Order: sequence, then C-alpha cells, then structure tokens
Amino acid sequence: MAKKAKARKVKKSSVKKVAKKSTKVSAKKTTKSTKSTKNVKKSTKKSTKSGAKKVAKKRTKVSANKSKNATPSSSLIGLTAPEWQLKNSQGQVVSSADLMGKKYVLYFYPKDSTPGCTLEGQEFSGMISEYRKNNIEVFGVSKDSVESHNDFKCKYNFGFELLSDVNEELCIGFDVIKEKNMYGKKYMGIERSTFVIDENQKIILEYRKVSPAGHAEAVLADILSK
Repeated sequence: MAKKAKARKVKKSSVKKVAKKSTKVSAKKTTKSTKSTKNVKKSTKKSTKSGAKKVAKKRTKVSANKSKNATPSSSLIGLTAPEWQLKNSQGQVVSSADLMGKKYVLYFYPKDSTPGCTLEGQEFSGMISEYRKNNIEVFGVSKDSVESHNDFKCKYNFGFELLSDVNEELCIGFDVIKEKNMYGKKYMGIERSTFVIDENQKIILEYRKVSPAGHAEAVLADILSK
C-alpha cells in the first residue's frame, strides 16, 4: 500500500512538473506571440505612416500642379477684360484703352504659319469686312515675335492685325496657357481660345478649345444674336 501511495505521489509530482513546464512553454510562446504581434503592429503602423506620407506628398504635388494649370471654375463672361498694351505686326503699340467704345475680338492661337492657325487667320480675314460693318475689330494673339507676325500676315494677306505677346502677359490675363501633350511630350502652350469684349471692356463671349474651321463665322453670328 505504501509503495502504491508513493507511486501515486511520484506520478502527481511528475504531472505537476509537466504541467508547470507546459505552462511556462505556453507562457513563453504567448509572450513571444504577443511581442511578435506588437512588432507586426509597429511595422504596419510605420509602413502605413510612411505610405500615408508618400500619398499625401503625391496628392500635394498633384494638387499644386492642378492649381497651376487649372481652368477657371467659372466663365470669364461678365468680367472686365484685363488691360493690355502690345505691339502689332508693324511694331506699333496697340492698347485696350484705344478700343474703348468699340467691340473687339481677341483670338489666341498657338503659332504663326501652322496649318490650324493659318486656316483660322484666313477665315477671320475673309470675314473682316462683315465684322467691321458691325463696328467690331479683330486681333489675333500669339507669343510669336513682331517679325514673325509680319511675315505671317504678309504671306496670307490678312486684313486685320496680329499682336505679339512674347511675355505671355495677355495670355495669362485670359488664362489660355495650358498643359499640352504632343507625341507623349508635355509642355505649356496656348490653348486656342477666343473672347469678345464689348464697348465697356466687359467680356461677353468666351470660346475654349476652339476648332478653326467655321469659327470666325460662328463668332460673328453669336455677336449679332446678342
């Protein structure tokens, strides 16, 4: 009986020892697991923060670019036109002050002697007598030099003046400098646009992303219908 009791005690003691060891191992594993989880969380937080910072930076850059190149949220119609003073193809200074009391058209085009700009100029020139019958002047505007304008005007015998905005002052005033894409290459340039200014220097008509064909005729029809 004594032997059996002793054996039972030994078994109980062994079971307790095994249980303690198991508990310790389990506790160690739990601790390691907890540490590992904490490390993962820390790593995830760092990664998330880093990712968030990168995204925020990208968004800021995109936002900055958008605000640089943004189209006005509302039309320029009804606003007073910017004051301006530019040289024409003869090197003579023309200003908005000279045109008080007269309606006039400012059409902005990308470059002298290019196909679309030539067509647009020819169409305005072909209708210039109709414009003037209605006391409306027409001016083409680009960033080209006075000399370039003179060659362009003489070559196609335009019946109106071209204004040289080499410093982009008038282009910026009417917000026509936009990001463009040619053969995958991005650059800033003039977006073909037209504005009609009335006798009181108010902008009464506005056209963006203009197609040259038929534009001169459409603008005159719109002016006369107002």
